[in-house]
Amino acid sequence: MNCVHARRNVLRICALLWIAATLLFCASSSNAQQKDKKKKKDAPTVDNSSANPIVPLTDEQQIDYMISEVLGAWQIGDSVRMHKDYSDDVSVVNGGWAPPILGWANYEALYKLQRSKMQQVRMDRSQTTYVFIKKDNHWLIAHDHTSVVQTAPAQAPNNTVPGSATPPAKPAGN
Repeated sequence: MNCVHARRNVLRICALLWIAATLLFCASSSNAQQKDKKKKKDAPTVDNSSANPIVPLTDEQQIDYMISEVLGAWQIGDSVRMHKDYSDDVSVVNGGWAPPILGWANYEALYKLQRSKMQQVRMDRSQTTYVFIKKDNHWLIAHDHTSVVQTAPAQAPNNTVPGSATPPAKPAGN
């Protein structure tokens, strides 16, 4: 009977060692996961805009997003929101043969003046060219050139034949 008891004791010791090894293994993998989570938390996040996107944007995507933000802010008259995407030393040229505007403060003052005079006018026939610079991983507008697109003059109908127009009437008395 002693053999049976000895055998049971050996099996119990093996079972306890197996349980201890399993618990030790689980505890060490849990610590490794917590360390990985901490590393992920400490990793620097990419800040492409004020919205802090989860997926980093390419330069082209950042610029496209910024242009849409600027146009939206321009349409609603939010110069504060516009300023975050304009350089402080921006140069602005318009299509009205006026001298260039230098600096954000000068541009903002003229923008507000123009906006107060044109509350109900839509400027959907214009062409804009931006020149961008990148400062501190953020794209800024360094130069803005906007021109009003002129519409083409009305053309004569296609069914007229050249030279078939009636000549002007002669003055009376000749």
